[in-house]
Amino acid sequence: MCGIIGVTGTPDACEVLLAGLELLEYRGYDSAGIVVADPEAGTLWRARAAERAGSIQRLRDRLDEVPATPGAGVGHTRWATHGPPTDANAHPHIDCTGRVAIVHNGIIENYRDLAARLDATGHKRTSATDTEVLAHLIEDEVEAGASLGEAVRRCLRAVRGDFAIAAVHAAEPDLLVAARRTSPLIVGKTETVGVVASDVAAALATTRELYALDDDQVAEVRPGAIVVYDLDGVRVEPTRIEVAWGVRRAMKGGYPDFMSKEIHEQPQAVRDTLLGRIGSDGSTEIEELALSDEELRAVRRLVFVACGSSYHAGLVARQAIERWAGVAAEAEVASEFRYRQPVLDDGTLVVVISQSGETVDTLHAMREARRRGARVVALTNVVDSVMSREADGVLYTRAGPEIGVASTKCHLAQLAMLETFALHLARVRGALAGDELAGIAGALLSLPDALQATLARADEFAAVAERFAEVEDFYFLGRRTGFPVALEGALKLKELAYVRAEAYPAGEMKHGPISLIEPGAVVVVIATRSSLWEKVMGNVEEMRARGASVVAVADEGDDETAGLVDAVLEVPSVIELCSPVVNVVPLQSFAYTVARARGNDVDRPRNLAKVVTVE
Repeated sequence: MCGIIGVTGTPDACEVLLAGLELLEYRGYDSAGIVVADPEAGTLWRARAAERAGSIQRLRDRLDEVPATPGAGVGHTRWATHGPPTDANAHPHIDCTGRVAIVHNGIIENYRDLAARLDATGHKRTSATDTEVLAHLIEDEVEAGASLGEAVRRCLRAVRGDFAIAAVHAAEPDLLVAARRTSPLIVGKTETVGVVASDVAAALATTRELYALDDDQVAEVRPGAIVVYDLDGVRVEPTRIEVAWGVRRAMKGGYPDFMSKEIHEQPQAVRDTLLGRIGSDGSTEIEELALSDEELRAVRRLVFVACGSSYHAGLVARQAIERWAGVAAEAEVASEFRYRQPVLDDGTLVVVISQSGETVDTLHAMREARRRGARVVALTNVVDSVMSREADGVLYTRAGPEIGVASTKCHLAQLAMLETFALHLARVRGALAGDELAGIAGALLSLPDALQATLARADEFAAVAERFAEVEDFYFLGRRTGFPVALEGALKLKELAYVRAEAYPAGEMKHGPISLIEPGAVVVVIATRSSLWEKVMGNVEEMRARGASVVAVADEGDDETAGLVDAVLEVPSVIELCSPVVNVVPLQSFAYTVARARGNDVDRPRNLAKVVTVE
């Protein structure tokens, strides 16, 4: 996820761009850059920096170089996907002539084919990004006589993937051209200024007259004027956005806090993480993994090592690896892993999981694994993190920056990426037939829609949670894939609501913890349909017999389960190994609602930090 800002019609263009980038920095902070047209010289002026949190200040340090009367300009703050975060890979990207500049959010799926065609015709690319091919495609169309707007429309017909883009051309110095497909983008204007942004927050300082672009619409934005076309050049009317909040609230997308915003971003986080990595036929491609098929076939054992929510994702991955790929797998708590002298060898692949790529316990575990001879792959949401640099290969999630301390969208992106990896390993090792691979791929690719349907029930989840907001004792139960979900649900409730919440495999309650069950306790059970459903419901009866109230995560329309419990949190039915991605969402909502009812700050729960860098 990256941030885009563009402006035309103001002598303070660079200041507007930099202020917008500061508001968009939560969308990506690996690097930043701006470009403005110089109408007098007929050229473009560009500045880029890849210094993470210091990038925007480096751009400010160069403002004395800005053209005296700047024309249209665009800015970008990057969360890297293709190519590491370097100055050369920072946006904006420029064509061979130095007269076309473009910024981009999203992924161009067929960029390799497009790049090969461009290379063959003499274009010189200077970055490792997918974005740069767009600048050269536009260059070709302009050289053939197209205006900038027409050039963008023509080249986007050849592009596959999801994107939001903004472009400028030195020959049309007052024009911004913007387009989108799936990735968000808005346009706006005053009587004298035009603006483009990937988020309302970055545009509100300029205007409240804002419009949303729909998929495959291309906007030509000039000072005081916006004209929008479809890809065929037919003029269309954009949708007006009514904005009733200020800049600070707009950073949260109109949500009351970052956690609720990030919960609702989960379908996109999963969609982006799956994008380009799974085909509907079961094909897989994980470019950054950097391990050959032969090396993956030689793996005899996998060990997932992580902390907190990442550990829970590892527990799900363990089951997916064993059942789909037929490889022995384990999941370990990182803070204990290196102290028990683990037995590892060159047939062991250790997968360390850390949202930030900097979690100190996991980093030490990774280094211990390498010292003992194992190959190591890092799964992280941060490009160029410490773990990604030290690992033999990387699995990147694409959740975008997560500001709330309690992980939500990053956890779901981890689950999606780990199951993608499990499918990839199964395919490489020939563990599943073609129709089985395609069936699992279809289930994974359907998850964003299932998540959207789940989030549509947010009010129902909140109503259930409000009934139990004053309860002090919660127990979360699940079997097989339901147990990691129970662990995650209990963790979220502890983190946010500060109540006692314990998770157990449902069958373990009889071996001690059932002595704690009494009237007033609430048991939350993961009861979506699986081959173990009857056993789970037997455990439910044991809880109810001792006076507990039971809340069940259950499949939509499962009246039988609903009739056996006190309340249900309904979710769409998906295959069992994909169910944790969906089933954890109502538990996030449950914890959020209880915490808010108790007056807690859900974005910054007490005693917790987003990145744990002390052991």
